[in-house]
Amino acid sequence: MHCPALPDGFDLTDPDLLHHRVPLHELGELRRTEPVRWIAQPHGRAGFADDGYWALTRHADVKYASTHPELFSSYLNTAIIRFGERIQRDAIDAQRLILLNMDPPEHTRVRQIVQRGFTPRSIRALEERLRSRAEAIVTAARAHAGPFDFVTEVACELPLQAIAELIGVPQEDRSKIFDWSNKMIAYDDPEYAITEEVGAQSATEIIAYAMNMAAERKQCPAHDIVTTLVAAEDEGNLNSDEFGFFVLMLAVAGNETTRNAITHGMHAFLTHPEQWDLFKRERPATTAEEIVRWATPVNAFQRTATQDTELGGVHIRKGDRVGLFYASANHDPEVFASPDAFDITRDPNPHLGFGGGGPHFCLGKSLAVLEIDLIFHAIADAMPSLRLAGDPRRLRSAWINGVKELRVTTA
Repeated sequence: MHCPALPDGFDLTDPDLLHHRVPLHELGELRRTEPVRWIAQPHGRAGFADDGYWALTRHADVKYASTHPELFSSYLNTAIIRFGERIQRDAIDAQRLILLNMDPPEHTRVRQIVQRGFTPRSIRALEERLRSRAEAIVTAARAHAGPFDFVTEVACELPLQAIAELIGVPQEDRSKIFDWSNKMIAYDDPEYAITEEVGAQSATEIIAYAMNMAAERKQCPAHDIVTTLVAAEDEGNLNSDEFGFFVLMLAVAGNETTRNAITHGMHAFLTHPEQWDLFKRERPATTAEEIVRWATPVNAFQRTATQDTELGGVHIRKGDRVGLFYASANHDPEVFASPDAFDITRDPNPHLGFGGGGPHFCLGKSLAVLEIDLIFHAIADAMPSLRLAGDPRRLRSAWINGVKELRVTTA
């Protein structure tokens, strides 16, 4: 059945659309009437030599594609659903060196190595230091006499400091990671005047920085994650190139996404004051998961069909791109009661904000949940009367559900 509610040419990855809102209404129409739908694009519009992609909007279909990498590849066209029209194919192919864009068995090999840094023991070892950092971040923000930007003063700081703690980046260098990662994903937003060339240069800067760290640890091992990952390549560790691309992924997956989850979470609390009062009073352990479901920091990733297959009763040809629309899956009424309600006591909460399961389920989920919990506990303790001082200013991006600025005040 065709979906009459969508006008011709409507594209769920249009950065002009996502600059203003996540199209939850349209995604809901697709879930209801045509959950696997072909979205036509002018040839090459997304940077690929094709004419569009299949949009998956049901929770079950997104999860199926995520858990069957033998049918739906991250490697063939990468997981990024839309690049700029002018990007060269070799620039897309270069991104296959990032864990996000690998398929098994290479993905399995690299993930088994890097997950050493994300064991429960490793995360627990960070907790008290990150708690102190969260409290210090909020205390500094509280000193503002008037309105301030929640994104730069609060939301961005703990994810950056957590990455710095995790992989041994000196805290004084965290602003470099922030700047480089912003430039990498901001090529769709004219306010930043960032070209794809500048974004590529920023990626190169991060990789070079990380490779230098790896080289230093090989010469002078330390008791840190970097040494664990790179010190002995012949024992199944990462080489310097692999470590560089791992840090590149962390700069986005561990920084941008958690920062935006925290920002969207604060906005949700301040526009749902009964939930903020509930959190301040009871501190439900289910809060962080609902914030991630509500925020869904990544609007969509993609896969590419490795063979002719069928999904949701629709024939998908080998080589077709398939969009996994996580925000739609996270509002699927077949899975969530009252999906449009922000409910921090929601349990169970099988959202796909950390991915749809399978090999690419978020490596840093435990760390992200910890960061979200710590920062909101700190805000509730030190700035319980925080309120909005303006509407959020959204990032113009085809795939990141980002907020550039959120003005708040304690006055």
